[in-house]
Amino acid sequence: MSRWLQVPLYLGLIVAQAVYCVLFVKEVWHLVTHSMTLDETSIMLAVLGLIDVVMISNLLIMVIVGGYETFVSRMGLEGHPDEPEWLDHVNAGVLKVKLAMALISISSIHLLKTFINPDAVSSHTVMWQVIIHAAFLVSALVMAWIDRLATHTHPQHYQELAARHPVPADAVE
Repeated sequence: MSRWLQVPLYLGLIVAQAVYCVLFVKEVWHLVTHSMTLDETSIMLAVLGLIDVVMISNLLIMVIVGGYETFVSRMGLEGHPDEPEWLDHVNAGVLKVKLAMALISISSIHLLKTFINPDAVSSHTVMWQVIIHAAFLVSALVMAWIDRLATHTHPQHYQELAARHPVPADAVE
């Protein structure tokens, strides 16, 4: 029953999601109202900021839905048209890899913003951003490798999971 203690944590993340929605609307409003006075670089940086907010919001959704489904309780979305495609085969290992990939994407956006406007930051800051991004990359690769080892070490467990949650034929390309 202690798993239910996590529910307020997920509710807090939903509040954070709402805050990001407000931030997104504020940034879009700023972009629209100042579009005639901004130069191309400023517009590009603003759009990258919007993409960053969306990616962080996507990360929140993965943590909220995937974490709740994995660690607290089933949501009963099987067969519902709004069920996220990835939810039927999520487990703690898959969730970690997906989160790592989302962090790499967010870090990439930050690096791109830095490279577009390099005068805004010091070379020391750029160096640390690249090092942190590389650390995210290495961490994601290690997590994916460990998940793959675990999958191959205990294949019968994953075959049982696949039998319980078959992938629809139209989902395979």
